[in-house]
Order: sequence, then C-alpha cells, then structure tokens
Amino acid sequence: MRYVVTGSHGLIGSSLVASLEADGHEVLRLVRSPDPTPGPSSPPSPAAGAAAAATTAPWDPLAGRLDPGVLVGVDGVVHLAGAGIADKRWNPARKREIRDSRVLGTRTIVDAMRKADSPPAVLVSGSAIGFYGDRGDEELDETTPRGGGFLARVCEEWEAEARRADEIGVRVVTARTGIVQSPAGGALGRQLPLFRVGAGGRLGSGNQWQSWITLEDEVAALRFALESDQLDGPVNLTAPHPVTNADYTKALAKVLGRPALFAVPKVALDLALGAELVGEALLASQRVLPRRLETAGFAFASPELAPALAVLLGRA
Repeated sequence: MRYVVTGSHGLIGSSLVASLEADGHEVLRLVRSPDPTPGPSSPPSPAAGAAAAATTAPWDPLAGRLDPGVLVGVDGVVHLAGAGIADKRWNPARKREIRDSRVLGTRTIVDAMRKADSPPAVLVSGSAIGFYGDRGDEELDETTPRGGGFLARVCEEWEAEARRADEIGVRVVTARTGIVQSPAGGALGRQLPLFRVGAGGRLGSGNQWQSWITLEDEVAALRFALESDQLDGPVNLTAPHPVTNADYTKALAKVLGRPALFAVPKVALDLALGAELVGEALLASQRVLPRRLETAGFAFASPELAPALAVLLGRA
C-alpha cells in the first residue's frame, strides 16, 4: 500500500512511518522543505539523498499549496501536522498559529484531494480530546458534544475541514488523540527528569482526569483506522482506563521507585504558563473512553496505566 503522512518528524508521525515501512508499505512524507540542508558534520551520501528525494514531497500548508498529483496512486493519507499546544505560552499570535496550522493545513490536504483525478480512499486526520473541554467526572465518548474553550473550538474547525473530503467519497476518520505516553517525548518525557530525582508530584488538585495512550497503541490505532472500513467520523484514541492526575503521579512514582511528595499549585502554573493554557491543556479534566475503537474490535496492548509505564520505562 502507498500512504502519505504529514507531521512525519513528530513523536507520533515518525513512529507511524517506521511501523508502516517495516511492514513493507511505501510512505511519502509531506515536508515544508523538500531538500533540507544537512548539518556540516554529517553530509548525506548520494544514495541517502536519492532515497530522501524519492520519499518526500513539498507542500505549504498555510499558503494552501499542495500538488494534487502527489496523491495519485495513494491509498490513504494520515494528516498529523500542527503546532505544539503547550510548547509555548499562549498569546494571540501563538493561538493563531495553533489554529491555522491545523485548520489551514487540513484545508490544503482536502483541497488537493478534491482536485485529484483519483483521490485516496481514506483520510485519517488528527484531532484531540481537547474537543471535549473541561468536563469534570463526566464520561466522554464520540457522541459527546463539543465542550467550551479555545482548544475545543479549534478541534471543531479542524474536524470540519477534514469532513469536506466526505463529499468526494473519501472515508474520513478524525482521530481524537489523548496524552501519548513515551519516554522519548511528550508529557511523560518532560516529567521523567523530575520524577527520577524524587521531585515529581501532582498538578493542581490532582483530581482532574487524564486520558492517556501509549505510543505503541497510538500507532496501532492509527493503522487500524486506515485499514478498517467500518470506522469513520470521530474516533477517540485513548486507553480504556483513564486515571486522575493524582493516580497517574502515584503510578509513575511507584514504577520509578521514587517518592512523589510535591504538588505544583495552580497559581504557580498560571504564573509560569498562563491561566488559559493551564486551564485547557494541563488541568482540564477529560475522562474519555474509546468506545468506537473497542466496538470495531481494536485490542489495546496496554489498557492499564501501571503495567504500561513499567514496560515503557524498562521496569516490567
């Protein structure tokens, strides 16, 4: 099979590409720079340069530029590109970047599909559990309406752009991803240094629900969405057993064999990162269930948090 992937250099995208290629699939990466300049200490070989040229294609997601010919002979597209949510403090310019990188990038992909002579059969387009907003202890599944806040509105616009591909017969899955667990990056990667020296702790009250998924299950779920004709529309990519932040903190500390006696008060987080980002990205309570994945027959390799962390951190 031949697939196109955006966001292929991120934590999820790079793992997805490696998984697909390991199984013999051909992957074309969409990149903003079709010929990245290598570092002076490690110039690529001619063979490596030729391979890179053969597996990448240029696009400009914000300007709406993508050659529809790139999609000829492609079986499916996985669109994961987007600016980081919690990488920087939010201000109007950063919020615009977060929104435009998702909404305009998805529009560019779908416009190219609509112009292609024979569009791919399936589009798996990224989304996030931020769609649900801050919902306390409420159990949330794919039938739950959108919540409030900036991220929820962005997710709604993001998904709406992807659904435009429905009109040309493309099967569209909007993958509402939770907190991806990997020591290589993401939330777990950022917390590990503190927890390893016994300086970790809960965030705020710790009562907020966290809906998580291992990187392995995230990649497997994306591939399942690509290949499963019965899936379309919103699909939650989260493990079936969400936990509170307090329970997450205890589990991670126990796996590492370290105390977790500290707590970061909300006021300190607000001062450091801004109240809006903290309220929507760090302290929002989202108890999300992957009902559509499970109904379709997807089997999680890591449904429970503590065993998952033990495997990820080499403590199993």
